[in-house]
Amino acid sequence: MHLRRVGEGMSELGTEFCLVCGSPPPLFGERMCESCLRKRIKLAEVPENVPWVRCARCGIVEIQGKWVNISEDEVWDELIQRNLKFHVDAEDIAVGVETRTISDRHTMIYLQLEGVIDSLLFQEEHSMRARMANGVCLTCTRRAGNYYEATVQLRSTGRKLSEEEYQNLRATLDIVRESLSDDPMFFITNEGPVTGGYDVVMGSKGLARAWGRHLTKEYGGQVVETNSTVGRKDGIDVTRLTLLYRKPGYELGDVVRWRDNHWRPSSWTKDGAILERVDRQERTGATWRDLESSQVKSRMSDHIVVDLINQDSSVGEFLDPTTWVMASVRLPWDHNGKAAIRIARIDGEWIALHSMAIDENSSIE
Repeated sequence: MHLRRVGEGMSELGTEFCLVCGSPPPLFGERMCESCLRKRIKLAEVPENVPWVRCARCGIVEIQGKWVNISEDEVWDELIQRNLKFHVDAEDIAVGVETRTISDRHTMIYLQLEGVIDSLLFQEEHSMRARMANGVCLTCTRRAGNYYEATVQLRSTGRKLSEEEYQNLRATLDIVRESLSDDPMFFITNEGPVTGGYDVVMGSKGLARAWGRHLTKEYGGQVVETNSTVGRKDGIDVTRLTLLYRKPGYELGDVVRWRDNHWRPSSWTKDGAILERVDRQERTGATWRDLESSQVKSRMSDHIVVDLINQDSSVGEFLDPTTWVMASVRLPWDHNGKAAIRIARIDGEWIALHSMAIDENSSIE
C-alpha cells in the first residue's frame, strides 16, 4: 500500500479548495476553480430552432400575438431577445449577429456572445435556425370577408362637385393615414363613386372620424354621424358607423352672392365660415344654415391678376384678357397704389377683389 503525506495532491486542512477537483484558490462561484466553473457554466442557452409567423397575404409579422409591419432584421432581433437566455449572474454582455438565408423559410442566425461571470470573461459561439411559417393576419382575414366598421360618404351642398374635386378629397385620406399610428385596421374595404357623391368603406371607426375632422378643417362643411347596430358579440352590441361629410359648394377665396352682396369666405369655423365683403371693409361670421342660400358667382381658380395701365383714386384701366380691349374697373377698397390687382368676371362685368391671406398662396401669376 502506498501512503501519501498530508497535503500531497490536496489542500492542507483548514484552507479553501475546489469542491470538484480539490484545487487550491483562486476559487469562483460556489467554491470552484476556473477550469471546473467553465465546464459547468454556460454564458447563454440558445435553442436550435425558433419559429416565427408571417402573413402570406400582406407580409406583416406576428410578434407575441400582435401583427406588426417590421423588417427581417427586426425579426431576427426580436427572435434573439425572446429566445436567448443569459446566465443570471452574467454582466457586461455583448452580442454579435450574422445571418445566412438557407431557403425561403429557413434562416441561420450565428451568434457571438461575450460576458463576465464572477469576474471571468466568457466567450461563446452559437447558432439557431429561424423557421418561418405562413399565416393570415386578422386584417387580411377581415378583408377577405369584406369586413368593415365605417362608411364615409362624401357629398356636397350648393353645387355638384367635379371628379377632380372628389379625387382631391379622397387624397386627404392617405395624408391622414400617414399621420396616424400604424394600425392594421386602417384598411379600405371598398370605395368608388356613387349617385350624388363618393363612398369609402373602411375597417376602422377611428380612421373615419379622424378623416372627417381633417375634411372639415381643410374644406369646411359639416359631418353627421349615424351608428347602426348589426349584432352582439360577448354581450356587447356590434355597431357600424356611417359618417356623412357635406362639402360646401364654395371654397376659401371664392366670390359668393349672399344677402344681396358679394362676399369672399376667408376661413372656416366649427359652425360655418368667416366672410369678407368685396365692396367695402366688412367682416362677419355665418353658419352653414345661413349660407345655404348663398350662390357661387366666381371660383378662385377663375380669378385673374392683371396689371393696371392707368389708375386714379377710384378707377383703374387694364387690357381685358378675353377681348384684348382696354377696360376699366372700380379699384378695391384696400387698394394701395400697386400696379396689379385681382379681378373676377361676375354677371358679365369685371369686379376688383380685395386682398386676402389666401391670395398669397394662390398659383395665379
